[in-house]
Amino acid sequence: MADDVLVTVSREAVESADAQALMAQLSTVLQQITGDSGQHSFNAADLQHPAACFAVARDQQGNALGCGAIRPLTQDVAELKRMFAREGAQGTGSALLHFLEAEAATLGYREIWLETRRVNQQAVRFYLRRGYQPIASYGRYIGNPEAQCFAKTLR
Repeated sequence: MADDVLVTVSREAVESADAQALMAQLSTVLQQITGDSGQHSFNAADLQHPAACFAVARDQQGNALGCGAIRPLTQDVAELKRMFAREGAQGTGSALLHFLEAEAATLGYREIWLETRRVNQQAVRFYLRRGYQPIASYGRYIGNPEAQCFAKTLR
């Protein structure tokens, strides 16, 4: 894909065919990078909450380029889940993250937290460049030396 791909992001059903295909591709990529598909730490039912959101990024032709979700951790903290952009889909990750941060702010969250694996240096660099700061492991990631957790305060 060209660097000048116009990306649009919108809320979509996590059950849609495109959403399922993107998450399956994400699981395959994560398995290759980290040895874990990440599927055990995601439950689509969490997105039925009124303060949750699943989004898909598309190019001008309507092709699905990436996906991401937020779900509530606390009243003030959303957790970012299943962030993925297909290889070569320039700008897709940033567009998704911007959309999900805006949705989180609209839903009343003050922060977004996330976890990625330390070995996934592409993701670690992506979040650091976008203002996320390392935090102590939370929830299911406590005590997992492979986990790298981040937080960002929303404006």
